[in-house]
Amino acid sequence: MKVLARVGLTSCAGFLTGCSGVQSALDPHGPAGEELARLIWSFTALCTVIWLMVMGVLAVALVRRRRQAADPLETDVQSEHAASRAVLMAVVATGLVLVCLTVLSFFANRTLAGIGADAELTIEVTGYQWWWAVRYENSEPSRIVTTANEIHIPSGEPVRLVLKSQDVIHSFWVPALHGKLDLVPGVVNTLTLQADRNGTYRGQCAEYCGAQHAHMGVLVIAQPRVEFDAWYEAQLQNAAEPSSELARQGRDLFLNRPCVMCHKVQGTVAASNAGPELTHVASRKTLAAGTLSMSRGNLAAWIADPQSIKPGTRMPTMNLTGDELNAIVAYVETLK
Repeated sequence: MKVLARVGLTSCAGFLTGCSGVQSALDPHGPAGEELARLIWSFTALCTVIWLMVMGVLAVALVRRRRQAADPLETDVQSEHAASRAVLMAVVATGLVLVCLTVLSFFANRTLAGIGADAELTIEVTGYQWWWAVRYENSEPSRIVTTANEIHIPSGEPVRLVLKSQDVIHSFWVPALHGKLDLVPGVVNTLTLQADRNGTYRGQCAEYCGAQHAHMGVLVIAQPRVEFDAWYEAQLQNAAEPSSELARQGRDLFLNRPCVMCHKVQGTVAASNAGPELTHVASRKTLAAGTLSMSRGNLAAWIADPQSIKPGTRMPTMNLTGDELNAIVAYVETLK
């Protein structure tokens, strides 16, 4: 706890302000999002009309004065027929509404299925408790890129996501770009993302997957093709060689502590896929799948005691001295 107090733990709320829009399905930034927003508004408009009609009929029934018959058992045939016709019309209207909603859903699904049929870029996204592994497929094995919790895509182009789960059922959802799609163990699902505008779009696991389900965020970063290509080439490079003595000490500690058993850092002996890939971790916007914004203080706090920040996470708490922690943080900060 003294170590945490010394390095400081900054808020994770700051990075959310860097996202594009209000992160709502009603604030679409791509063709799939726009189609779903139209469907939502169509359903809302139709249901509003129905509600107003029901309230109108109810109001008429409440204020209408019923004629009092001399005999309480006397039946007004005309009123009975009118009531029967009203019920029949309501049944027919209900059927038409259901047909209308079904037709709207059918055409929306057909439109969504046609989006991205010509996608050239394929990204495999695998859900874990509680983070996202991201792998950019390529016919040349040497050009395959792996990262975690951030998905960079070229804006204005469709991208095919191949969704998998390694443990339990997760659900991938970036509200501004597309609807939800489950990641089911043993099943491969596909989803096409396209962002028409540059920006950062926050996503979330939308299926309860355990204690830290709420802390399983993902960022989709849409950027111009030139910037995306530059980012991709940078991701192919090995980790930078530490330039300071402190960072070199941190690298040696990293490679001789349990860190090496879970993480991969290209250019070193660390080659495990049990945890997030760390070759360029310091260039990402967040830590721990969106739980913390990237900063030196948050990085130190996460390394020192991840269980106090994200209880139940599979990253263990390591007993590091203040000097050891400072050295490892200095090394991880060079991984850009």
